[in-house]
Amino acid sequence: MQLALIADFDPSFPPHPATEEAVRYAAVALKVEADLVWVGTKELEPNAAARLAGFAGVWVAPGSPYQSLAGVLAAIRYARESDLPLLGTCGGFQHVVLEYARNVLGIADANHAEYDPYASRLFISRLACSLVGQTMALRLASGSRAAEAYASLAAVEQYYCNFGINPEVVGELFGNAATPPKANASGSASTPAPAWDVAPSSDRTLTISGTDQDGEPRVIELAGHPFFVATLYVPQMQSRPGQAHPLVMAWLRAATRGRGG
Repeated sequence: MQLALIADFDPSFPPHPATEEAVRYAAVALKVEADLVWVGTKELEPNAAARLAGFAGVWVAPGSPYQSLAGVLAAIRYARESDLPLLGTCGGFQHVVLEYARNVLGIADANHAEYDPYASRLFISRLACSLVGQTMALRLASGSRAAEAYASLAAVEQYYCNFGINPEVVGELFGNAATPPKANASGSASTPAPAWDVAPSSDRTLTISGTDQDGEPRVIELAGHPFFVATLYVPQMQSRPGQAHPLVMAWLRAATRGRGG
């Protein structure tokens, strides 16, 4: 089973070797064989569908700005439209937002501040405070694929990013979705508020399925897709031998199912 790791691979960038290791730990836990292939973003620019044909799943790894913005967006679009299981982390999360804004919402000039900080329609902007190296509590939406993977509505995760969703476009991206209860530093809900439910699974819209303790979107997923989940944090950084990350395992399971496993 071949899995595409999409980014411009740099062995000296900690999240890249951590991504490989996280998949290997999950493969051992699930007793499946996985052949990992790094696919550079420039390779995707001519024809992402042809380059990704035959892969069981794609992981859009950190490492933005990517060498080819068009290439990574084309790969995300292919995964979204072809039901190919996708996991996006850090930069992957940011580019899932951008692809959805451009190709689903039809906002052709939606942009990312890392590529053009002066663009008029910034959907990804620089965070007020860098999250590189920070560990924060996470609250997950009841009924979401993310919550199903964690088997919990709370977690604590590590970040490696300087950019996130522009707060001014949250309503434009997700409509009038309710905000889940905030989480405290231990990862549990700060109030016993009713569970927050995501959009119906038949509705192929992007939904917020996790927020940090300040209520900011940190996990998003596409309803109705076999597996299309993106996190602003880097779950691969917390994967260990014998302790595969639950979200990575959920993605790998989806890839296995797609291959008849």
